[in-house]
Amino acid sequence: MSSNGLESVYLANRDKIVRFLVARGAGDAAEDLTNDLWVKISTLSPGPIANPVSYLFRAADTLMIDRYRSRRQAERREQDWYDLGSDGEASTQPAGERVIGARQEVAKVAAVLARLGTRRETVFRRARIDGVSQRQIASELGVSLSTVEADLRIATRALIELKDELR
Repeated sequence: MSSNGLESVYLANRDKIVRFLVARGAGDAAEDLTNDLWVKISTLSPGPIANPVSYLFRAADTLMIDRYRSRRQAERREQDWYDLGSDGEASTQPAGERVIGARQEVAKVAAVLARLGTRRETVFRRARIDGVSQRQIASELGVSLSTVEADLRIATRALIELKDELR
């Protein structure tokens, strides 16, 4: 079967391949895997294929398994890297770079909140960190509920902007 013939079979069965991958556990990655399969078969120059539909489904299944294994290995590697201490032994403490990076991010968040003013910082901390209701915060600070809501919106927007800068 020529590459064009295999591509025709792929196009005729694309939706079935996506459903197959979803049923096999690919979830949201089914579309990506199906597109990867297209790339693979469009660059392939296979010999005669007795059952092209079976061939495509097996290739799709293999791509899904490979992606799963790759992701699992990456997660293990990341966890091993995280657990590795300076003396080569496993550690319960995060790596030094992570601690430094986290402290720097916390300092940036604190600076952004401080620039917003004491009331907005207090409102944000009480609502998002302490879990206090907005009504209770309004009562504690002697302001209206709409003021508390506005302060939360402003603080949240400022932190979203910081998040965008950090990424």
